[in-house]
Amino acid sequence: MTVMIFGCGYSGKAIAKTFAADGFSVSGTVRSPESAEALAAHDIKPLIFDGSSFGDDLTAALKDVTHLVQSIPPTKVKSQKLSHPASKTPAGDQDGDPLLKLLSGQLKAICPKLQWIGYLSTVGVYGDHGGGWVTEETPGSPILGRSIERVDTEEAWAEQGRAAGVPVAALRLSGIYGPGRNAFVNLDRGTARRIIKRDQVFNRIRVEDIGAATLFLAQRKLDGIYNVTDDEPCPPQDVIVEAARLMGVEPPPELDFDTAEMTPMARSFYGANKRVSNEKMRALGFEFRFPNYRKSLAQMWSDDVWRG
Repeated sequence: MTVMIFGCGYSGKAIAKTFAADGFSVSGTVRSPESAEALAAHDIKPLIFDGSSFGDDLTAALKDVTHLVQSIPPTKVKSQKLSHPASKTPAGDQDGDPLLKLLSGQLKAICPKLQWIGYLSTVGVYGDHGGGWVTEETPGSPILGRSIERVDTEEAWAEQGRAAGVPVAALRLSGIYGPGRNAFVNLDRGTARRIIKRDQVFNRIRVEDIGAATLFLAQRKLDGIYNVTDDEPCPPQDVIVEAARLMGVEPPPELDFDTAEMTPMARSFYGANKRVSNEKMRALGFEFRFPNYRKSLAQMWSDDVWRG
């Protein structure tokens, strides 16, 4: 069994590690030779993909791929002319999902052994629900351009999968963190900020649980939409306070959201307030190793893996 991870970055490496432990041959794509060297250091076979075409090595590798994970985010779509009736990706345009554009209408011809596709999406597709709970059945109402594009791309991948007879699972991920990317690191660098916005909550997901959830769905060849997120949506400042407590340091001062200096992108994240349910994954029998931020932070601190 062979898995190919397109856009093998932070989450992709965790997915690769999980699949490798299950006996898969693992390959991943990056954009540059320098990144390829770094990927090889993680025992992942590196392949170059710049988003415009498949090179000879990548084309040959795709012939043996049984499981494909797409982690490359779509870019803004400008054109309305589609490259294929079943594709949401514009023709002759550098925008949209670069992989979907190349595989559209010929998925099985390029990947003849393909058995399952995982598409990494975001809970941002739900938009703002005033702090209320959302499930996979909640209609998408994204308020940000990058999330709107995710909805279209999810649908396009599902259509391609149906046409080729390959199950496609869309994993809607909440805020990703783990070793090397967490509140401890931000406190250590002096960049942690305790932004207070009344009643605001976020979900999050430990990167190792992304890897485990992807393998779980792949092993069962499941399709459809799945929220991959923790059990406990909470105010973001609570995570900072808990990390500071474990480190034995003072948390940064509280900053009011309305007056805090923030980039437009950082501020935009606070425009969507919701609680995301993971009950569908749990009902299938999946167990999250890190179901809440307290357990996760405690493990990273006690095992001294927070630096990555």
